[in-house]
Amino acid sequence: MLTDYLTVDLEMTGLNPKTDRILEIGAVKVSGKQIKETFSRLICPDRKLDGEIVALTGITDEMAAQGDRLDDAVTAFLEFAGDLVWVGHNVMYDYKFIRQWEINHRIQRSCYAVDTLKIARKCLDSLGRKSLDYLCEHFGIAREMSHRALDDAKVTQTLYEILERSFLEKEPGLFAEKELQYRAKRQTPATPRQIEYLKALLNYHQIATEIMPEQMSRSEASRLTDRIILQYGRQGH
Repeated sequence: MLTDYLTVDLEMTGLNPKTDRILEIGAVKVSGKQIKETFSRLICPDRKLDGEIVALTGITDEMAAQGDRLDDAVTAFLEFAGDLVWVGHNVMYDYKFIRQWEINHRIQRSCYAVDTLKIARKCLDSLGRKSLDYLCEHFGIAREMSHRALDDAKVTQTLYEILERSFLEKEPGLFAEKELQYRAKRQTPATPRQIEYLKALLNYHQIATEIMPEQMSRSEASRLTDRIILQYGRQGH
């Protein structure tokens, strides 16, 4: 049984930690089944948000533009989290984005977690769906702003406590923290030469991008350059 832990939720611009960005981080410190402290940071993703993300989260481009820098927000979050066990709904999905940032910054750190989605899949197999939205409705957990990171972290804490009361004795292994493992390559920023060539190519073909070349990794800039050349040709061709 966990006595002290951290519930975590992230909102992102998409599903891929290699190409998408963290948009918001929310976390709740829990001790003795009580919320003791909260963390919430909106992050500027340096790109235009997809309409589906805006509709889902309610976060607009204007709101995101006022957000913190990614490095500042993640650094503050990791200081807040310390070595507490994470609890999250599909926690690996959120962890991958944090771990990619750590890998990019050459940070070595272990993280242990309990996943409420895994618990629900095993213990609530009769339910048709296991999403956080559906489980909150099923258990009557009140929500203020769904798909906002801090609110989702708060309701995850409530959900975890319900699941623990109901199923800990029957399925103790599901409530045991396990180390999260995610392997990925370090992403390095695009080189000045890549940026200069890509900007010239975009300008020549009059192509607009959601993310500026200066904000791209070396691999992102390379992939975009190759796609443009394949579809439109080089400059002067």
